Amino acid sequence: MEAAWVGRLPDPFVVRDVHEVLADLAYTTVMTTVSRLAAKGILGVERSQSARAHRYHVVEQPRQMIERLSRVEAGRAVARFGDAAFAAFSAEFDRLTPAQRERLRRLADR
Repeated sequence: MEAAWVGRLPDPFVVRDVHEVLADLAYTTVMTTVSRLAAKGILGVERSQSARAHRYHVVEQPRQMIERLSRVEAGRAVARFGDAAFAAFSAEFDRLTPAQRERLRRLADR
């Protein structure tokens, strides 16, 4: 993902492009990883009947992905553990410095 995010890959790219950047990995490993990232929605994919290779593109930038995944994981924790998750979040909040608390308040207001 880093190679795609920092522009070391064309947009869109094919597995061969990724393999050229990560030449120390087996082609099949790169192909499997790219395919799994597309299946999870982290990469977008254009499947063409006429072209042999699928073309991939970045769906979201790192910050967007981290924010989305953080919300998903927090939601999963609440769904799985209920009030215990809220208690754990509260305990973590209590450990924050005043600067961290203010930053958290600003992030929550967005």
